[in-house]
Amino acid sequence: MPYRTASGLPESVRNILPLPAQKIYMEEYNNAWQIYASPSKRKDAASREETAARVAWAAVKKKYEKDEKTGH
Repeated sequence: MPYRTASGLPESVRNILPLPAQKIYMEEYNNAWQIYASPSKRKDAASREETAARVAWAAVKKKYEKDEKTGH
């Protein structure tokens, strides 16, 4: 399901990412949710939710690096 606010994101996303990154995640997730609505557009029989999450994390990783010391 698409997210309306950053506060609705999964706890794992909210606890790890700063707010600007959460907004990137949310926007990309919502876009991917629409784009990959059809199962034929998804790889490896992944669910719509799983595909949208993969796309969102990929978008965040393009702009942010993980701090190995803190895990954030």
